[in-house]
Amino acid sequence: MSRYLGPRFKKIRRLGTLPGLTSKRPKYESDPKNQLRSGKRSQYRIRLEEKQKLRFHYGLTERQLLRYVHIAGKAKGSTGQVLLQLLEMRLDNILFRLGMASTIPGARQLVNHRHILVNGRVVDIPSYRCKPRDIITTKDNQKSKSLIQKDTVSSADDKLPKHLSLTIDSLQYKGLINQIIDIQWVGLKINELLVVEYYSRQT
Repeated sequence: MSRYLGPRFKKIRRLGTLPGLTSKRPKYESDPKNQLRSGKRSQYRIRLEEKQKLRFHYGLTERQLLRYVHIAGKAKGSTGQVLLQLLEMRLDNILFRLGMASTIPGARQLVNHRHILVNGRVVDIPSYRCKPRDIITTKDNQKSKSLIQKDTVSSADDKLPKHLSLTIDSLQYKGLINQIIDIQWVGLKINELLVVEYYSRQT
């Protein structure tokens, strides 16, 4: 299944707030029809919706998310928590959390168009897994800086999670990853255990 490119408000009304999918907010947060059916939701549907929430927020294909679940399952610690850590440490998500892009799809476009440097080297893979002490900057040209400036200024007042820090020096935007993210700083309200249960019942 390919990455979702359809109406974003439709997903928000069905699944709730997805900050990584769009920075805009619909006039009506939820569909009244869904509220009427909320008492009839099966356990399968609840797990499916949590999985879909994770997938649409981070902008993943079904195959990508399944691969992350398999990687998390082989790692030490809680599979759900490791899964969230893997997704949060993706380069496109780091740019979004730093405020250098207003959405994760916007951050993915910046990476694909080779505007982003990691430790001084161009990285054009949105799924690149960042590590503690990595330094995220833009190319030293006006076009790259101008693309970042709009989103960074608009989100300057937002509180950064503790695992990230951002400095602006002579119009150069420099993000630093201080540590692996703590689960309490994940930017999405989700029950990751239900996502793990969903996939465990599919295999």
